Amino acid sequence: MSGMNKVSKLYIEAVLESGIQKAQSSLLFTRKTELNAESGNISLLRTTEDVSLSLTGITEGRKGSISINKTDRNSIENSIAELVEMIDAGQADPANEIAEFQQSEEFSRGSEEPDMDLMYTRLNAFLQRSSSRYPNLLLEQVILDHTARYRFFNNSNGVDFTSMRGAYNLMVMFTSKDGSNTSSFNYAAVSFPDLSEELHTAGGLDRLMQQSTEQTETQMIEGSFVGDVIITPECLGGFVHTLTSYLGDHSLVTQVSIYKDMLGEVIADKRLSLHSRPVADELAGGYFFTSDGFKAGNSTIIDRGVLNTFLLSLYGSLKTGGSRAVNSGGNYMIDPGDTDFSEMVKSVKKGVLLCRFSGGNPSSSGEFSGVAKNSYYIEDGEIKYPVSETMIAGNLKDLLKSVKHISKQTVNDGNSVFPWITFGGVTVSGK
Repeated sequence: MSGMNKVSKLYIEAVLESGIQKAQSSLLFTRKTELNAESGNISLLRTTEDVSLSLTGITEGRKGSISINKTDRNSIENSIAELVEMIDAGQADPANEIAEFQQSEEFSRGSEEPDMDLMYTRLNAFLQRSSSRYPNLLLEQVILDHTARYRFFNNSNGVDFTSMRGAYNLMVMFTSKDGSNTSSFNYAAVSFPDLSEELHTAGGLDRLMQQSTEQTETQMIEGSFVGDVIITPECLGGFVHTLTSYLGDHSLVTQVSIYKDMLGEVIADKRLSLHSRPVADELAGGYFFTSDGFKAGNSTIIDRGVLNTFLLSLYGSLKTGGSRAVNSGGNYMIDPGDTDFSEMVKSVKKGVLLCRFSGGNPSSSGEFSGVAKNSYYIEDGEIKYPVSETMIAGNLKDLLKSVKHISKQTVNDGNSVFPWITFGGVTVSGK
């Protein structure tokens, strides 16, 4: 891959020769080998390669960015000419900058090449087990792939980072059918560094498939109430993504974040700690350097309820005067608690086990609402039945402070590690 790194560096030289003062180049080369299965049978084997090159130039505070998927001379020359036009037409902003010099580094994790025989063996075993164990389950699509990602980052300040990350990824889409009854669609996506374990053990996949077979007959909850919601690890990621969106560049630069003045303040229950760990050993996914050219590190965003850091990029930090984060977010982990999941269920007087949530973006005040999918009604400490047409509503700021229990158990899907969390004071609405 030394040739790709050379292309990235030559691109920087060509940009500077055009008269642009500062430049950065980010090149991604991806090789993916995948096995596809449809209707329970392996149907496709293919290997694809993809190149993506992103270029940024800055002159007197005016910035331009462009992305191409070709690295031939003609494409490079045309893209630089277009970049010059963009910069000339742009508005100056002193926050437009590039990363300062750092020592060059090369990073590597995972395998570069797939084990094709083992991929086939694992996928075939997964299909056979699913068919035998869950005869009503319909595997609409299953994709098992090995992806090697080579990233090259250079800028005119001398930053020179190279990384290779190889991992296996499994994506499964499924429903269940029992006579004329059909469950709601569901899916799972997990990543892992190798194929040492059977595929059904990855993340919470086996549990999700089991639940799907239980959800062919659903009921509507009568009326509305304010109660507890146990959010599953698979569903929790969406809420974490919403939370962290309030901590990033856009929300803080535009001053619309509900947490803009709360750095160092308590924003959650003291049992809640949230981390971003892109270089964690226990995750198959992640990254070694940020998109703006800084070596990435792990961080704690919420430390026992206290907001510990924003997720500002170089631009965001210069624009707001805040500190640049040590990473770009993602690869989130929440510390486990001290309560067994079964005890969490027993503690709920009236509520919902929220397994999938379909809702719009929360308002600027943190209000959210949406439909509970693939979820269950809980009453008097027992899971009663799968629900349909059930709405969930609340406020994110209030939700974080209404934690009742955090499970001992966690689910690692290769890109995040989350427990189950019980929140109180959530509005549940049926018919």
